[in-house]
Amino acid sequence: MIEIKASKPISEIKKGDKIKIDGKSYEVDAHYVLIDHGSTREMVIELFDSNDKDYQLRYFNDQVNETLDFYELEEIIYEKKPFENIEW
Repeated sequence: MIEIKASKPISEIKKGDKIKIDGKSYEVDAHYVLIDHGSTREMVIELFDSNDKDYQLRYFNDQVNETLDFYELEEIIYEKKPFENIEW
């Protein structure tokens, strides 16, 4: 189970905000709809770290806690990475 510590709703996260995942800090570059499924939307928060490496948080807007996934860009594809806690 992922531990989420939120200072505001995830929908309010914007460019320049900081997100901490398993103790490491990332900066938000963008937050947008990846796919609109009609009754729900698949959302993406693009992140980067101090080394300018790219990451993504993906979730469905109606099931954030159950669907939040973390990805790291490897070459040309994002690979899913496990994590235990997140805060913003």
